[in-house]
Amino acid sequence: MAKKRAYDLEEMFARLRDAVWPYPPAALFQLADEGYRSVFELLVACIISTRTRDETTLREARRLFARARTPRAVARLSAAEIDARIDRCTFHENKARQIREIARAAEAQWNGELPCDAVVLRSFAGAGAKCVNLTLGIACGESVVAADVHVWRVTGRWGLVRAATAEAAGERLQQLLPPRYRIEINRLLVPFGKHICTGRRPKCSTCPLLKFCRQVGVTEHR
Repeated sequence: MAKKRAYDLEEMFARLRDAVWPYPPAALFQLADEGYRSVFELLVACIISTRTRDETTLREARRLFARARTPRAVARLSAAEIDARIDRCTFHENKARQIREIARAAEAQWNGELPCDAVVLRSFAGAGAKCVNLTLGIACGESVVAADVHVWRVTGRWGLVRAATAEAAGERLQQLLPPRYRIEINRLLVPFGKHICTGRRPKCSTCPLLKFCRQVGVTEHR
């Protein structure tokens, strides 16, 4: 293995931006680009996305928001009506109930506008660390790392972090990364992990980050 360079985050992020520009952004960033930028919309979309492909997440979130976008409008729907709009995502019946409860709580306790408050958002069923941090980062501009399986896998392969779970990787990255990179790392590493640093046989021979990557755990590549 060729000698690796010391990590240079500025160069690495510049290379990542160039590498992923041809690919669609991660689902929540794409929805935000389309105008779905409220705390409620992004938290709901992220709950829909759990264990669901981005293509399905986008379709189902758009279907729901075409019917109802605000907590007040969603709270007026039954769980069955919500479920009918998101029934192609995984665990859709549970998610429909969770979404309705979030909408009702937003109306009852926060006048229809969820706060940029991690403790509040984490209190909702279905809202884990990744969803809460993505919501806070995109909707509220907070400098927090949202680590999903792609962020966990890629940064682990780089050798930048070693963590047993994606959530633990996110906590470590929160300490390592300057604020300006903390939300962007998810925006970049989701398409990078889907199309270049793939789960099986990553494209190491053409990877623009190869000189920085320790290739931890890589036994076969393209």
